[in-house]
This record gives sequence, structure tokens and C-alpha cells, in this order.
Amino acid sequence: MCNSNVKSAAAGVAQIDGRPVLQPAGNRVAPTPDAARPLKKSLHKSFSMPASYDNNNAAYAAPRPAPAEKAAYLPPPTPAAARATTKAEKSRTTKAGKKAGAAVLPVVTFAALDAFEPAGSIAAAQREHVALAQAQRKQRIAHYGRTASFSRVEGRVGTATAASPTGHDEKRCSFITPYSDPLYVAYHDDEWGLPVHDDELLFEMLTLSGVQVGADWTSILKKRHFYRETFSGFNVEDVAKYTEKQMASLSADYGLDLGTVRGVVNNACRIIEVRRDFGSLDKYVWAFVNNKPLSPSYKYSRKIPVKTSKSESISKDMVRRGFRFVGPTVIHSFMQAVGLTNDHLVSCPRHRVCTSAAAAAGRGN
Repeated sequence: MCNSNVKSAAAGVAQIDGRPVLQPAGNRVAPTPDAARPLKKSLHKSFSMPASYDNNNAAYAAPRPAPAEKAAYLPPPTPAAARATTKAEKSRTTKAGKKAGAAVLPVVTFAALDAFEPAGSIAAAQREHVALAQAQRKQRIAHYGRTASFSRVEGRVGTATAASPTGHDEKRCSFITPYSDPLYVAYHDDEWGLPVHDDELLFEMLTLSGVQVGADWTSILKKRHFYRETFSGFNVEDVAKYTEKQMASLSADYGLDLGTVRGVVNNACRIIEVRRDFGSLDKYVWAFVNNKPLSPSYKYSRKIPVKTSKSESISKDMVRRGFRFVGPTVIHSFMQAVGLTNDHLVSCPRHRVCTSAAAAAGRGN
């Protein structure tokens, strides 16, 4: 009895669900004051703690501000939040207006949303940047497709356009551009594609077509007078008589490759042999096309080939006869230059001129 009384007095009695329960003295916890309670983990909840959180601080005991006073401390809404709020209010107003038969409010534009943004905000700067970029792009593409602006560029051809013998303002072949050399433009308008029946001119164009490999026609045309001086005006008989000493001297004086000089002299000798067999170089080369120029009637420059089956057949026969620098590509360039094929585009005025010249030459024969 004495031991049970001591235990009861030492343990103490606690109430759990209205029933007395013995509790050891070591398990009892002293009540914690309000000031010692830990802060809540949520930062937003800590700002909304009641005024009784700290009785010693009079600031927490102040009355809560009115809704209008709260709005003064809130940051300005972002454009996305403003648009969402505006759409929601407009939707509610529209539904209410339809039910009550009232007028529907006008749609809020982006200009009205600018009032929600403070001056110098990132969104406003981005919109200004986009508007400026669009304005600059419109200025860049404003002249697209206009003839007036192209005429300013076309005028750069200058004297080459005025020197055109056709007198037409039609579009030339597309490889003649406003930036083409006037000498090259004049060659296109005066010589390229016209039928040639003179042996010396045929010999000259065959030589120029051979040395043109790896270069362009403009550079070859600028050196044309040097080639004429070197090879005696492309007189076949005179060139065929060049000695080895003369060839070496011409190579040194005019800065030409010695192999090129030897090849031209060799071709002159072969032309003399062709004259014995066919009467002239003119009859020999024009026999491959039956004395009538080929007219493929190309519409686009990209369709013009660098060689054809006809140029390959002529090349094979000339190689068999001992000619040099007469590959299929060189022979096709030679055919274009002397009018064996009319490779002017059908849109070029020179196409009709070359066709008419070929027809007149055919009637003369």
C-alpha cells in the first residue's frame, strides 16, 4: 500500500479523453510560452501572422490596412497578368451585358495595356525593338520587283549598252550582267555566234579557245592583240614556217608558254594538210554540221552544256589528224565562237541576228 501511494504521488495523474491516466514525472513537459514558438517555414505565411504573435511589439497590434491602402504597396502588374485580368473582366462584362441587354464594352488594345507598364520596362523595350526591326525590313524590301530600281543597276553597263549594234533594249544572255566588262559585252554583241567562213579567223578562234582553258574570255580578249602580233595575224602559211629558235624567242618576248607556241605552230601545219584534203579549213569544220548551224534554242544559261556529242566527234577527228589543244570542251567553245552552234538564249536579240546571218550564208552558198 505504501509503495503504490508513493508511485501514484510521484507519477501524477493526467487526463486523456476525460479519463485519468498515470504519467511519470519525467515525461511531463512544461508549457511553452507564445514568444518561444518557432517561426513558420513559409515566408508568405509569416507575413500574415496574427497580431497576437508578439504581445510586446505594438506594431503587430496595429489594425490591418484597408484594401485601397494595400494596392498602394503592391508592384505594378505584368503585361501578361494585365491581359489575363482584362480578358476575364471583359468576358464577365460581355456575359452580363448580353443577359441584361446592355452594350458590350470595347476590346482593350495593346496601347491601353501600356498604362500598366512602368516607364523603361523590359517588355516595352522589347516591343519597341521588334517594331523598329519590322520597319527596317520594310525599307529593305520596298524596292523588290520594281523596274525603276533595277534600271539604276542596269545603267552601270554604261557605254557597253550604248555600243550594242542591235539597237535593242531586250535582255541579253543571262551571263552578260551589269558588271560584265564592256569588251566582253562588245564581243557578245559583235562576234559570238556569228557564222565564220574565213580560214584565218577560224584559226584565230581555235587558238584562243585552246588558250582560254583555265581562264576566262575577258582576260583572253584583252590579250587578243598580243596573240595576233605573236602569230603573224594568224596567217596559216607564215605560222607553219616558224622554227624552233623563233618559237623560243616569241615565248620569251611575249611571256607565252613554249608548249602553247609549239601547239599553235603544229596546228598551222595540220591546217595546211586539211586544205590539201578538203580545200579549206572552212569546208572541213562546216561539213560536220552539214553547212547549217545547230540551234538548240536554250531558254536558260544553266542548260548550255560545256561539250556535246558533236564537239566530241569533231575533237576525235582533229586529234586523229594531229591537232593539239582540241579537247571536246575546247571544240565546243570554238563552235560557239564561230557560229557552228547558236547558243544564244532565245530571249537574247542576238539569237535572231545569228539565225538570220546563217540563213543568208546558206542562200549564198
